[in-house]
Amino acid sequence: MEAIRARALGMDLAGRQHSQKSLGWCRGHRRAAGEEVFTVVGILLVILVILVVSGLVVTGRAMRVVQQYEQGIVFRFGKVLPGTRGPGLHVIRPVGDRMQKVNMQIIAMAVPAQEGITRDNVSVRVDAVVYFRVVDPIKATVNVQNYMFAVSQQAQTSLRSIIGQSEMDQLLAERATVNKELRRIIDEPTEGPWGIRVERVEIKDVSLPEGMKRSMSRQAEAERERRARIITADGEYQASKRLAAAANVMARDPAALQLRLLQTVVEVAAEKNSTLVMPVPVELLRFFDKFTPAAPASEKSAADSASLADFGDVAVAAAEAEAELGGAAAAPLQIPDIPPIPEITAEVGDATPAIGDAAPDQHAPEQDAAAQGVAAGRRRAAKKPGA
Repeated sequence: MEAIRARALGMDLAGRQHSQKSLGWCRGHRRAAGEEVFTVVGILLVILVILVVSGLVVTGRAMRVVQQYEQGIVFRFGKVLPGTRGPGLHVIRPVGDRMQKVNMQIIAMAVPAQEGITRDNVSVRVDAVVYFRVVDPIKATVNVQNYMFAVSQQAQTSLRSIIGQSEMDQLLAERATVNKELRRIIDEPTEGPWGIRVERVEIKDVSLPEGMKRSMSRQAEAERERRARIITADGEYQASKRLAAAANVMARDPAALQLRLLQTVVEVAAEKNSTLVMPVPVELLRFFDKFTPAAPASEKSAADSASLADFGDVAVAAAEAEAELGGAAAAPLQIPDIPPIPEITAEVGDATPAIGDAAPDQHAPEQDAAAQGVAAGRRRAAKKPGA
């Protein structure tokens, strides 16, 4: 019985061990299968992530956005495709295609100051600004490597050229003409082959040497002084004409001169001073006037009309014209011919009769010549105011 019991116990132990071994094997198999599943899922996730990233990269390379102020040029394996891409979203091939954007806005570029010598041999320093834009994106991209640098160099050389062709007065006073010519020179080689149009060119500043500035200031000062002298002389001329007219009116009416004298006395007495005025009677002046020789009536009336003829601005304008033109050519002065001097004989015996005989003939021609000169002078004086 004990043997049977021991054998049954041994068999029971063996079964338990066998079942434990089977259970451990199953558990190990399940664990290995789970690890394999996890590995496969991880690989699939990695592949999915790679595909998503690749898709995003491809999508980013294939899609391009062009702004409103830009134009797009597509290169396919290095060759430019015909036409340009306008503003908006565009799709290109992710492999082999490349898009380059070109700005179509107006660009303001400052031209560095250039030194040069003008046509009238004046050293100046001029700087400018250039306004340009791209009109053909394909030419601006293909035909020139860097159109910004190219336009800058072209503007500098053109500015130096226009300085040498112009005079200093043109650079200072005729800016519009110089700007137009400078724009034409810059735009001629750029618009056709480069596809760039120069819209506007402006000269900003013209720097002159200090010596030239001083010379110009002296010239301006001399011009202002000349105008001031002309205005002063014009005022003196008009005042003299008015005074001459007033004197003529007073000379015609003796009471006017007396009234003017009394008015002067009133003006002097109005001031608070100790000045004593002793007016001279006009009758005393008339007493001395009686002893002066009177001129002929015709000449006196002509002189009065001449003094009163010119009161307006016509005479002033004529006087200014004569002053600016150096004065009109005056009529040549007529000098009477000098009569020949009679020769005196050297004989002693005949000295007295020769001198006595020649005396009447010598004085007569001189008196006639003097009378002719006086008459000619009076005729000229009578004709000149009327002219």
